[in-house]
Amino acid sequence: MRINKYIAQSGLCSRRKADEYIEQGRVKVNGKIITMLGFEIRTKDKVTLDDKLIHSDKLEYYKFYKPTGYITTKSDEKGRKTIYDILPEQYHRLNPVGRLDKDSSGLIILTNDGNLAYELTHPSIKVSKTYLVRVDGKLTDEKLKKLSEGIEIEKGKIAYCDWTILEENKSDTLFEIILYQGLNRQIRKMFEFLGHNVINLKRIRHANIELLGLKKGEIKPIKPRQIKELKSYLEKIRNSENA
Repeated sequence: MRINKYIAQSGLCSRRKADEYIEQGRVKVNGKIITMLGFEIRTKDKVTLDDKLIHSDKLEYYKFYKPTGYITTKSDEKGRKTIYDILPEQYHRLNPVGRLDKDSSGLIILTNDGNLAYELTHPSIKVSKTYLVRVDGKLTDEKLKKLSEGIEIEKGKIAYCDWTILEENKSDTLFEIILYQGLNRQIRKMFEFLGHNVINLKRIRHANIELLGLKKGEIKPIKPRQIKELKSYLEKIRNSENA
């Protein structure tokens, strides 16, 4: 197995990041610094990063229904509750793919596959994420147009989305929102710019992986067939961007 793949399978980072560590001379095999990116690892080899032993584990993939009130990091300096406070300890070695803010709920993919996590979250690879979003009031046609065309939510950061109105009444509107970006609190900031508050926000799909079938706080393995489909989906995106 190539050394960058070995490091990525430990869940520490993506293959590209592993290549950076190798070039920086931070990776050793059996005590010797390795700088060759294509170096092949044998079964009995001991690999370290910054002199800490790396274990390349079996790749695992899960989907988790994050409730509101928790953040998606392993620890928090402010003492806020994280998803690892409610996840059984056996899943603490897995990392979340992307984030959902404290007040949002829904699908989080958990994995130790650093390479897949990188591809699902890197801004150059426009992976779709789908949300159910309820906001107060009704939006005018002009405001709806701005959602599609883009809103500068921060200096130099233009946010846009695909949208469908699912329900609409005098007091609030329910949208299906599809994002291809990963800007911080993007949906909330877009609606705030337009003068509407988000009442609730739930992610229901990330690429081809769906929340359907999960209860709040529940975690389930993703089927191998779905992971195969997900990797095929990512490959198609890469090929279309390079065409």
